[in-house]
Amino acid sequence: MTTLFWHDWAGYIGVVLVLLAFLLLQAHKLHGNGLTYQLMNILGALGVLMSLTFGGHNWSAFVMEAAWLLISIYGVMRSLRLRREGRTPPGQSMVP
Repeated sequence: MTTLFWHDWAGYIGVVLVLLAFLLLQAHKLHGNGLTYQLMNILGALGVLMSLTFGGHNWSAFVMEAAWLLISIYGVMRSLRLRREGRTPPGQSMVP
C-alpha cells in the first residue's frame, strides 16, 4: 500500500484545481480574466509546486508550474489595475 504524504495531497488538489479551472473556462462558466479562474490557477500551481519541492523533484514540471504561477499572479495584478482605473478587462462586462 502506498502512503500519501501532505505534499502528495497538495499536488493532487493542485492538479484538480488547474484542470477544473480550464474545464470551466472551456465550458464558458468562468472568464479567463476573472478572479476565480486566476485564483484557481494560483492555488493549483502552488499545490503542484509544493508536491514537487517536498516530494520527488522534476525540474521541467517545476519550471512549468512556476511560470503558471507567475503568469496567474500577473493576470490578477493586471485585472486589479484595470478595475482601479475604471476599465474592464477584455472579455468581461461591467454587469456581474
